[in-house]
Amino acid sequence: MNIQQIRNATLVVQYAGKKFLIDPFLAEKGSYPPFPNSLRQDQNNPLVILPSSIDDIINDVDAVIVTHLHLDHYDDAAKEVLPKDIKIFVQNEEDANSVKNDGFKNVEVLQEDTVFKDVQLIKTKGEHGRGEILKLAGLVCGVVFKHDTEKTLYVAGDTVWYEGVQEAIDSHTPEVIVVNAGDNQFLQGGSLVMGKDDVLEVHKAAPSAKIIASHMEAVNHWTISREELKSFLNEHGISTSVLVPNDGESFTF
Repeated sequence: MNIQQIRNATLVVQYAGKKFLIDPFLAEKGSYPPFPNSLRQDQNNPLVILPSSIDDIINDVDAVIVTHLHLDHYDDAAKEVLPKDIKIFVQNEEDANSVKNDGFKNVEVLQEDTVFKDVQLIKTKGEHGRGEILKLAGLVCGVVFKHDTEKTLYVAGDTVWYEGVQEAIDSHTPEVIVVNAGDNQFLQGGSLVMGKDDVLEVHKAAPSAKIIASHMEAVNHWTISREELKSFLNEHGISTSVLVPNDGESFTF
């Protein structure tokens, strides 16, 4: 497999000969106002440019996976540029209806036994924060990829570390894990996605897995930088296990 970090949580995953686009956030830099009640209110989103052209990113995509419908995972630009007949997987019927209302014709709800062109796709649970903020953040999912010719891949999505992530690791024994690790927050309510301590817990749960830290430095409410995360990983002696890609960087496993 090959995993390319695009921007924020947007990934291009080449897996068993299929090209998957995950959580497309494709607008030009500065297209949207900052998320309110959070840091960097003087900076519009996205904070950074795409590392390559939209045409390159979406060319020959076999399927799109949208873990939830927040703007920084599925935006107006994606709705505009993606072919309306492209296969899109979503987490539930509510999201499916919304995506269909955007004009997409080939939308399917992920299950725990979904198969797409001989790739098994397994929906996993996630919690987009802890405590009261969960009610505002709403439902999210992750996805596990399995194929006889590939290592097992777990894309955790917008979740903090909690027992559901532990269960996914225990159930599927992924050899590659992508976590959203920017510790994004509003001014109240705590972490919406993983921070450095959460990443450490993922490593403890899957010490032999390669972990990729995504969802960093691209929207205004991030609170941990790539450099800070790398320093933390070095302190704990796990920098070879946890990869912190720049936008555009890719890894082959």
